[in-house]
Amino acid sequence: MIDKLEFFMALAREQHFGRAAEELGITQPTLSAAIKQLEDTLGVMLVLRGSRYQGLTPEGQRVLEWARRIVGDTRSMREEMRAARHGLTGHVRLAAIPTALAMTPRITTPFREKHPGVTFSVLSRTSIEVLTLLENFEIDAGITYLDNEPLGRVATVPLYSERYQLITAAGNPLSERNSVTWREVAAMPLCLLTPDMQNRRIINQHLGEAGVEARPTLESNSMIVLFSHIRTGKWSSIMPLNLAETFGFVEPIRAIPIMEPDAKHLVGLVAAYREPHTPLVSALMHEARLLAVELQGFQ
Repeated sequence: MIDKLEFFMALAREQHFGRAAEELGITQPTLSAAIKQLEDTLGVMLVLRGSRYQGLTPEGQRVLEWARRIVGDTRSMREEMRAARHGLTGHVRLAAIPTALAMTPRITTPFREKHPGVTFSVLSRTSIEVLTLLENFEIDAGITYLDNEPLGRVATVPLYSERYQLITAAGNPLSERNSVTWREVAAMPLCLLTPDMQNRRIINQHLGEAGVEARPTLESNSMIVLFSHIRTGKWSSIMPLNLAETFGFVEPIRAIPIMEPDAKHLVGLVAAYREPHTPLVSALMHEARLLAVELQGFQ
């Protein structure tokens, strides 16, 4: 039953029999037969079929919720038993919004020092993608905003608050100021994250509250691209201070607080809402709580 539920979850995620079968490493007829057997066992139709996949039935949507719960609990049980036998080992899949990527070493490094049998994958994703990946069991945890857009049913560990700075080269307008306003920043040639990023939506929101509109002359989903353009002296950007400090900006690059308002937004670790968590996720959340205490001492 468990393997068939996992097949069903893959199909719901990919919304295509061929792609789901490829992801699972099985043939399409094997996947189709497994879904049909699951339907026979449960006595309901789960998938709308025609010449191709057409979505889930209402019963299929409900079974998907149960499948996520059952498969998640099963994986948690297996990992807990493995940890009991061999200690904490395995692979942690972590996704973070671009502005929080620089924070991940402060969790992964001390975690692996304590648990050298654990390896990591770290992905850069939008806040929406972080939640989707978490729901589909494609990651173990994420780092994203906690207080701006709906999160759904997740467990959270608040880490730090983003505060926004104008990042600009010396000699540019406003570069010698101790603080600037959102309205003043809007008049500068800006490079910003793309609109699918929540950081950009936050920036748009605060500029709108100041009665102006973001009109960037360059957009990218990569912080490296933005930093590279700032260094030319021809572009400025709006970034969290902790991120700018991570990249080690020195003169002639300036980081100037943006006021009116002095906006801040909470960033933290998110994991699927379930008890108990897998041993890996429990240990990761513990490490995040330790980091949160450390960061609060500097805020």
